[in-house]
This record gives sequence, C-alpha cells and structure tokens, in this order.
Amino acid sequence: MRTSFLALFGLLSWLSLGNQIVHGQTVASPPPITDDLDRESLRLAIHHSVSYLRKLPPDQIVGEQPRQISAGEALDGLAALDRLLDRWSCWACFVKDFEAQFELVPSSRDEQHREVLFTGYYQPIIDGSLVETSEYRYPIYRKPTDLLTPERVAGNSGETARKIGGRVEAEQFAPYYTRREIDRDGLLRGRGFEIAWVKNPIELFFLHIQGSGILRLPNGTRLHIGYAGQNGRPYRSIGRLLIDEGKISQSEMSMTRLRRHLEEHPEQRDEIMAHNESYVFFRVTEAGPFGSLEVPVTSGRSIATDSRLFPKGAPALIYSESPVLDGSGRLIGWRPFVRFVLNQDTGGAIRGFQRADLYMGSGDDAGAHAGYMNSPGKIYFLMLKTAIGPR
Repeated sequence: MRTSFLALFGLLSWLSLGNQIVHGQTVASPPPITDDLDRESLRLAIHHSVSYLRKLPPDQIVGEQPRQISAGEALDGLAALDRLLDRWSCWACFVKDFEAQFELVPSSRDEQHREVLFTGYYQPIIDGSLVETSEYRYPIYRKPTDLLTPERVAGNSGETARKIGGRVEAEQFAPYYTRREIDRDGLLRGRGFEIAWVKNPIELFFLHIQGSGILRLPNGTRLHIGYAGQNGRPYRSIGRLLIDEGKISQSEMSMTRLRRHLEEHPEQRDEIMAHNESYVFFRVTEAGPFGSLEVPVTSGRSIATDSRLFPKGAPALIYSESPVLDGSGRLIGWRPFVRFVLNQDTGGAIRGFQRADLYMGSGDDAGAHAGYMNSPGKIYFLMLKTAIGPR
C-alpha cells in the first residue's frame, strides 16, 4: 500500500470531521493528496494515455467538462505528473510539488452533480472452445458484416453526435437485431460470425457487460477477446428490472447477487437477460483488456466515464470506498480510499456526470470486488495551474 502513515492519518482525520465517506453520504471538500496503490501502476497508466493522446492534433478538444481541454493540454499535464513520480519516495515532497503545479477541478461546475456513483468492472476468465460441441453451445459473435454504424448528428436538443447500429432491409435502414432475436431466435447462427463458444449463457451475458475477457480453451491456451462493436440497441439494466419487480431489494443489489438470482431461476433467466437489448460483438486481441481509447486499461488505475463529457486520457484524483471481502468472497465492510486514476474507457451504462466505473483487474477475485463495488465518491480532474486552454 502506497499510503504513508501521515497521509493515512490525514485521510482518517478528514473523514472524522464530518466530511465522511459513509455509504450513502456525501463529502464536501477535496480529499488529502494521497494514493493507496503503487507508483509503477500509475506510471504505466500515464504512459498508456500518452500513447493515445500523441496520435491526436494538439488542439483537438478531448473533453468538455469540467472545462474544455485539448489533447496538448492533457499531454502537458501527464508529462508533469510523470515527472513528479520521481518524488514518490518522499511523499511530503511529492505533495508540495503537486500542489504547486496542479489544481484539483471538480468533475462538474454544478455542485449538485459532483457526487459520483462508482461501480466496478473487470475482465472475466471463462471456459471456451473454438468449436461448437454439446458442452460448448453458446456462441460469441464477431461484428456481423451487415451491421452498419452511421453517425447520427446532434439536433437542436443539444445531444452530441453518436453512432447508431442498424442494417438494410428492403432498401430501408432498420434497427439491428435485439438480444432476444440473436440469442433466442438465432438470427446470426450459422452465418460464420462465431469466433468461439462457451458453456454458460450467464457467463456470456456478463462478458457482454464487461466488454472484454479471456477464454480458457480446453488445451489450456488462453485467448484474449475485446470489444468490436454493438448492435445499437439501448442498454437496459436487468438489475433495475429486478428491483422494480421486487425480486431483489435496492440495498442488496450487486453483480454477485444478480448472478445468483439468474442461476437460481433458470426458468426466468433468458427472459430477464433479453430485457437488455444491447448486444456486444467481439474480436480476438493479442493482449488486453483495451479501453475505448484502444490502449490497455490498468487494474485500479483506469476509470470509465461518459465519453461525451470528460477529457479522454486525462488524470484525475478520485475518492470513494472499496468493498472488503472475507476469504469466501462475502462482503464484510468498506474501506475508504483516495487514488490517482486515468480516464481511459467508457460504457453503455456510464452516462452523465454522476457515474464512473473503476477497472478492478482480471479473474474471479477482481470479479468479486467489482460485483460489490457500488459506492458514492467524487472525481477531481488534474489541471496544470499554468495551462491556458479554451474555456
């Protein structure tokens, strides 16, 4: 753990003075400058953001909130933060230089929108096969050749341009197939779009939610797969569906609880999953996982936010609570944390100022922590004090 005793004492003091991160409460002031992870993971994440931003024109705007920021400004901030990491072993020195160079800018100008709900995501490792068998029956599809994704231009409502999914039918543009039509009706089956098959449809559904994963093949080989496209249908939360139907209470809802409900009610499983019409297509990758910037995401250091709002690749300081689990994976408490992160991903359910997803890593342990992660907190973007950018 990177947090020094003095930094930890400062955090605990800050929590005890009424600005408390107790589940469900808000926090009024910025946190102390500290970090609970290692320097090298932060440096790695910084370098991934740099590799993305260097491909853009320096004056290209990469985010509108909390103010407009260009790729050049974001790169300058990352370079300054990377240099500061040389002071990491002297935390007081690091904080002094950090405060001289950076300001922490709340994620929204509107104070009512500054509290952020943090959830977690991870890279699942699931059993898969490159051939269909009686055991491996559920296909993972690559992006179909008939899926078109034209861009819809914003209208007077102020909505930003976005890509929509569809297909041509009778010389007309029509919405692409829903999850129900693909999985239950089999409208893509046998058309050569399958890249692999898995045993469990619930694992496949959550692979779609996570957007990337590792397939563990029968011969022991591991195959990385990543996001390749989406059918253009809206993301609809099955967790919200089950809460609204009174099947799971709001207080106990988590990814772990949701998965258990699907396993315990196989007769309802397909209908529940079909509620989410959004369907993800995959591609084989050399490594991963990759975020929406097409750079690798780093465990504990990468966040996903609304790509229409916040600066892509930019550094931020977040604070929230992370779940504490016992040896059997049961939730036993919450641990407050403060951490530097990079904004390197987005997601269908991550919309607006008040949502963020924290990448937790790969495998079952990461999945257990991601499953319970559902905590309030805040995001402060790092802005160089000397930067003069578009306002």
